[in-house]
Amino acid sequence: MLNGTGGALPARFRRQRVLIVGCGDIGVRSARRLVGRVRLLALTSSPQRVGELRALGITPLVGDLDQPCTLRRLSGLADRVLHLAPPPSEGSSDGRCDPRSRALAAALARRRTPVALVYGSTSGVYGDCGGDWVDETRTPAPLTPRAWRRLDAERQWRWWGRRTGARVSLLRIPGIYAHDRAGGPAQRLRQGTPALRPEDDIYTNHIHADDLARACVRALWLGRPQRAVNVCDNTDLKMGDYFDLAADLLGLPRPRRIAREDAERQLPPMLLSFMNESRRLINTRMRRELRLQLRYATVREGLRPNNHC
Repeated sequence: MLNGTGGALPARFRRQRVLIVGCGDIGVRSARRLVGRVRLLALTSSPQRVGELRALGITPLVGDLDQPCTLRRLSGLADRVLHLAPPPSEGSSDGRCDPRSRALAAALARRRTPVALVYGSTSGVYGDCGGDWVDETRTPAPLTPRAWRRLDAERQWRWWGRRTGARVSLLRIPGIYAHDRAGGPAQRLRQGTPALRPEDDIYTNHIHADDLARACVRALWLGRPQRAVNVCDNTDLKMGDYFDLAADLLGLPRPRRIAREDAERQLPPMLLSFMNESRRLINTRMRRELRLQLRYATVREGLRPNNHC
């Protein structure tokens, strides 16, 4: 943008540019909170989504994190970046690295780097904590390759932030739910997926999709440098009790309860892996540093049938 003398306007007079990488459900929810306040851009590997993104007020940029040569135009483009793209289902030769974050970090560092980057990680980096209360100072101990890939990405972004001077926020995210989001508890209940019996059950953590989007936006401006933040609600339930509550609120049958040894025979490995990790996240940093007041303080509020967004 030029001023009356033909020169570029000072940065304080230009609208901030926010780039969303991985503009799926949470990316779109975040974008809706920013439309009209900033200039929004989104990286997409699907040309079919160009029209959809434009209709949302987002400038689409076609590129693929798996093809670094397509990311060159991202250099110097954005003031702030929201990175929600997952690592590939398979990493490097040991399966524990995230080449997508490496490619994006290299592209963003070629010219003027963003002032802030928010990375959507997972609470899975903590591994199994035996039901303990867990804050961000706990040493990560991932149990699965996908959690190792997230931890690798966290370490990359921390190093990148220190090297470039960008402020990096690492959001450690548990189970995401919402009535208008695919894969929610209603789907699992209708499928009749069993839950563990109480003596074998594990503590689980949750965040409503809209509260997560609000946390993402706030972290772009309020997150502290190279800081991990647990983004979760105040629910304190074991997994089976969570699905019992969801069933009662949604008018669906409660799941049958089975022993762990039966679950190991009946359930797919991906689902079973979530039943091997028990922890209760502490969200003090989210509340104090991001100043986020949850709209859905527990799953009871978020799962009420009238809470359709």
